[in-house]
Amino acid sequence: MRAVRFHEHGGPDVLTVDEIDEPEPGYGEVVVEVGAAGVNPVDTYFREGAYDVPYLPFTPGSDFAGTVVGVGEGVERFSFGDRVFGTGLGNGMSGTYAEQIVSPTELLTHLPEEVELTDAAAFALVGTTAWQALVHHASVEPVETVLIHGGSGGVGHVAIQLANTMGARVFTTSSPDYHDKLEALGADAVFDYNRDDLKRVITEVGTPDVILDTHMDHYLQFDADIAADGARIIGVGNDTAEGSFTNIGVTKSKELRYQFMSMFNTPDQPAVLSRLSDLLTRGDVGPVIHRTYDLEEAGEAQRNVIHDGFVGKIVLVP
Repeated sequence: MRAVRFHEHGGPDVLTVDEIDEPEPGYGEVVVEVGAAGVNPVDTYFREGAYDVPYLPFTPGSDFAGTVVGVGEGVERFSFGDRVFGTGLGNGMSGTYAEQIVSPTELLTHLPEEVELTDAAAFALVGTTAWQALVHHASVEPVETVLIHGGSGGVGHVAIQLANTMGARVFTTSSPDYHDKLEALGADAVFDYNRDDLKRVITEVGTPDVILDTHMDHYLQFDADIAADGARIIGVGNDTAEGSFTNIGVTKSKELRYQFMSMFNTPDQPAVLSRLSDLLTRGDVGPVIHRTYDLEEAGEAQRNVIHDGFVGKIVLVP
């Protein structure tokens, strides 16, 4: 079978399509024939060497959707031919940029026939991240105000929809090119993140009860300054390894709660994926597919997920 691998760390050009043996499932694992694999910024961090991989050569990728074609011992919930989707591979175990992959059963769930494989693969990681941030950590309530930094991104554009279905008033930031699209997804107000008076224009409309921060190395103090008293600030992403406050006293005076999280730490991931599957099936929340690529174009896909501006997700289709 074909699999995308990097034999050394480096730029997108180190990704190659190799012919390798088909995988065999271990105890509690299934083999999935991949119909689609999501491409996420985190995939590039493993390729570059910013995040550790257990061995080389290594296949990147966290998200997948497809059909079960092999079942290991101890597996009871899945059978040959089941449609499934999941996320969490590529971190300590071989990833999803391949025609077939092995997954522990705790990383996947069943996928209804009504849901396209490309949608499920694009949705798994960002949907789980948005769910954990807004539902698990922030416990967003109806009529609360939620600010989402970077609404055009993978997590951001899904979080807008999820917060909207929860009955929240949704603010987001983005480039002006995407304001109309984000309003169509459910944002009540969209702000140009390059504005010099961004703090003022946001707080004139309302002070956020919950902030979902996808660039927390830039916005830790900003979040504190604009948040409502008692606000919950959930940090899910950063561009650099450093972040700081210039006036940390604001966090105490407002009794703010900061929660930093990683999707890879999700407890009972199948339960979350099942709820996301329900949202997909009903059409309440879903990914915007910006573009699909072949396995041979994985390098271009990873380059674009970091450097190109767009709303939504990129997907590989083996």
